[in-house]
Amino acid sequence: MTAIIQAAALVKRYGDFQAVDGVDFSVEAGEFFGLLGPNGAGKTSTIKMISCVQPVTGGTLHVAGMDVGSHDRQVKAMLGVVPQDDNLDQDLTVRQNLEVYARYFEIPKAVARERVADGLELMQLAEKADEKIDALSGGMKRRLVIARALVNDPRILILDEPTTGLDPQARHLVWRKLRLLRERGVTILLTTHYMDEAEYLCDRLIIMDHGRALAEGHPRELIARHVGRDVLEMRLSVDENERVVEALRPRLGEGGRIEQIEDVAYAYGVTDEHRRLAEGLIDDPYRVLFRRANLEDVFLTLTGRGLVE
Repeated sequence: MTAIIQAAALVKRYGDFQAVDGVDFSVEAGEFFGLLGPNGAGKTSTIKMISCVQPVTGGTLHVAGMDVGSHDRQVKAMLGVVPQDDNLDQDLTVRQNLEVYARYFEIPKAVARERVADGLELMQLAEKADEKIDALSGGMKRRLVIARALVNDPRILILDEPTTGLDPQARHLVWRKLRLLRERGVTILLTTHYMDEAEYLCDRLIIMDHGRALAEGHPRELIARHVGRDVLEMRLSVDENERVVEALRPRLGEGGRIEQIEDVAYAYGVTDEHRRLAEGLIDDPYRVLFRRANLEDVFLTLTGRGLVE
């Protein structure tokens, strides 16, 4: 596979603030790649540099072999961008929103009509083509923004938190359509705060914090590397806390650990034997949860559980 996005020692500064601090990553053509991190991690600044909205402060950034600083028009022409906000024109119909967008790329009318029809069909909006925007649900608006980003037939689709605020049915519909686009060969770059979304969709991802890349790999690979297969999650009373933790800690194997956050203890590197021990020490089995580790465990392990404002 060939890298279609290549960042090396990438830096973005706003005055004295360094938003991106020497990040390296590459995205292969046709890959579904994620950028994860808490607020202020540098994800949006990275996306803006790739989209040629903000200039690169330091390092190098190439898209399809082109430097984003010297070939910004060519790079923009091959991108489809789905922003966080549904910045649709409220005075236009669903179809007109797509047709007007096509004009920015000087797409011939006949080609534009075909692409608009294809996009509406793909996103299951064909029946809403002549409706005004305020007649759409939140999920329909997000699907329309994605359809708009596809009008110029992009090689790379950039999604900035595409399913925020959607109900589960709408989220899963969007996921299915994004997987279909990936199967068609579109390279997709995703930022999201939904760890289940990243785990389900991404072939690879990086986790960022304070402008730096902390880890990179396939979601299941990162889970195995940083937290292991299973997690024991226990809600403990004050008098149980020390007794349960001290009983479990010496029985954990190499790489096992316990993390305590207020009244909840998380034990990593555990087995069913540890679950049985915990259930014997805690009087309420519903306060013991033995589950498979997930990407959210990795995220919180690497970036911490403190709230980032």
